[in-house]
Amino acid sequence: MKLLFKQRIFSWIDSYDIYDENGNTVYIVKGQISFGHRLKIYDAANNEIGTLKERVLTWLPIFDIYEGENKIGSISKEMTLFKPKYDIDFNGWHVEGNYMEWDYTITDRNGGTVATVSKELFKLSDTYVLDIVNPQDALHVLMFVLAIDAEKCSRD
Repeated sequence: MKLLFKQRIFSWIDSYDIYDENGNTVYIVKGQISFGHRLKIYDAANNEIGTLKERVLTWLPIFDIYEGENKIGSISKEMTLFKPKYDIDFNGWHVEGNYMEWDYTITDRNGGTVATVSKELFKLSDTYVLDIVNPQDALHVLMFVLAIDAEKCSRD
């Protein structure tokens, strides 16, 4: 399953549209004003299905992940020199990026690929292609990519 993650150009706060391979809207992401990033994820019918909240005052970035009102875990950045790495504490997944921070691979605890994420260059807004092995993992993969993008935006 492929998803296209595209940031809206004219938006004061984080706002994204997520499309499938056929150009259909699958998810809508809306930022909220708060300390740290706070993103609400909606399905195509505008039902809230998840939230991503950045913890403030931490040494390295940490984002808490919610499905509905239930916190299911968090994603945290690791201290590294060249390649960005993130740990996901609720399902054993691990995220590793390339040196330029454009391409990422999400692996499970056995080293199998869950998804690959690549940033499209020469676009007006941040645009990522998410290639997800199991469609049931789409929401979690999206949440992780949102966290990585928010962390990069905080640094820039």
